[in-house]
Amino acid sequence: MLVTFLFAFPQLSFADAAEGDVIITLGEDLSDEQKQALLDEMKAPENAQTITVSNEEEHKYLGKYVPKAQIGTRALSSSTITIEKSGSGLEVETNKITWVTDEMYLNALMTAGVKDATVYVTAPSEVSGTAALTGLIKAYELSSDEAIPEDVKQVANEELVKTAELGEEIGQEDASALMAKIKEEVAKNGVPENEEDLRTMIENAANDLGITLTEEQMNSLIELFNKMKNIDIDWNQVGDQLDKARDQISKYLDSEEGQNFLQQVKEFFIALWNAVVSFFSNSGNETAEGL
Repeated sequence: MLVTFLFAFPQLSFADAAEGDVIITLGEDLSDEQKQALLDEMKAPENAQTITVSNEEEHKYLGKYVPKAQIGTRALSSSTITIEKSGSGLEVETNKITWVTDEMYLNALMTAGVKDATVYVTAPSEVSGTAALTGLIKAYELSSDEAIPEDVKQVANEELVKTAELGEEIGQEDASALMAKIKEEVAKNGVPENEEDLRTMIENAANDLGITLTEEQMNSLIELFNKMKNIDIDWNQVGDQLDKARDQISKYLDSEEGQNFLQQVKEFFIALWNAVVSFFSNSGNETAEGL
């Protein structure tokens, strides 16, 4: 695959990512006018590397998970990925993307091994957004010295689609928060070896967020995380990126952990206020005694 890629793009080569590197992905079927408009919108620097994403590639990574009609026959969605300093985490912003949320991209990109980057996804008109992940993974591979394994790419795409589908049923924020919560548990404790323990982990995560899953939804998540168990995902890195992106996982502050954090903040300010009141009260008494 790597040899084929390098022959297809002889002007590009794999190299270590450097802070500030910008890679542009453009849908192969954009008109010249659309392409220029998107480049202007993305504020593409003159030295940015540019790659194209074909409709064939979109079907390759999404064909198993969404109907062909939904993928369509043209590759239009485009993106930029900017490499940030080590430890900065992932940040995602979208425009004209109707089905996939920023948080869904975050979760899927983390699964694929993408880290420390700013991502912007857009299109000339409103699109679902599922195909954009193909370009983003392709762009990140270009900036690194290692290719992302094919099975990891497939699972990341499957995760994106399943999270979007779950979002239609329980709400987008809940779906993204649930995926993040489960992955956080996996990053801490590993994927459970048996289905019963995996089910319990998912149920506990859902309960913490006040989410009720149907049996069909539960089975779909079990199937997905069983696949994750059998491929080479760096869960330590996923956990680290989740921690840095926590403020983008919309429902974090509604979770038990988030509520505990808010309670700690509340108790801190109560204690601070009591200390201030006590100080002035004691000062007043000393003044009165002096009089």
